[in-house]
Amino acid sequence: MEITKRQVGDVCILDMDGKLTIGTGDVRLRGVLLDELNDGQKKVVFNLENVKVIDSSGLGELIRSRATASSMDADIKLLHVNLKARKLLTMARLVGVFDMFDDEAMAIAAFET
Repeated sequence: MEITKRQVGDVCILDMDGKLTIGTGDVRLRGVLLDELNDGQKKVVFNLENVKVIDSSGLGELIRSRATASSMDADIKLLHVNLKARKLLTMARLVGVFDMFDDEAMAIAAFET
């Protein structure tokens, strides 16, 4: 998994490309997110547009990421969650846990509400 960081105003966008799976994507995501949070970042968008596969460990990492961010008074939004990942979140009854967007500008604006 490759993760590229972009900054739009005070929002950090993490563009992910590859597989969010056990032992690769989940570990990479955890490290990048912790670096951002430890640097004081409070608003993070996970752009999942180019994530091909999310397994249960990847889903667990999304949940852990949200909990970690929340404990550090930060927030995470999900952008471009594909149909397969939405089904996985629905089956795990986690749809309401995450704010999900299909438009980057709307995801960024959602931090202001």
